Amino acid sequence: MDVDLAAVQRYAREWSGTRRGVEGYVEPATHVTTTTLVLVAHDGEWTRRAVGSPQAGFGVCRDLGLPVYDVNQVGYPSRMREWNRRQRRG
Repeated sequence: MDVDLAAVQRYAREWSGTRRGVEGYVEPATHVTTTTLVLVAHDGEWTRRAVGSPQAGFGVCRDLGLPVYDVNQVGYPSRMREWNRRQRRG
């Protein structure tokens, strides 16, 4: 799968620029998907984009000055799960 990292960078800049406390979480590739980057805001709202490699995911966040973590090391933040629950209820 070819990934347009410039487009991912633009999207991440726009998305994080309109939300507070954004952090990145790099997800590993699976048999079905390539490596992805999940951006999570202070309130748990999140978005996901394919990045192609862990290095690319970490690079996108570093270039934007966002904290970034390996989801296999730290897991997902609880605010993300809480946001998902609120969306299902509402």
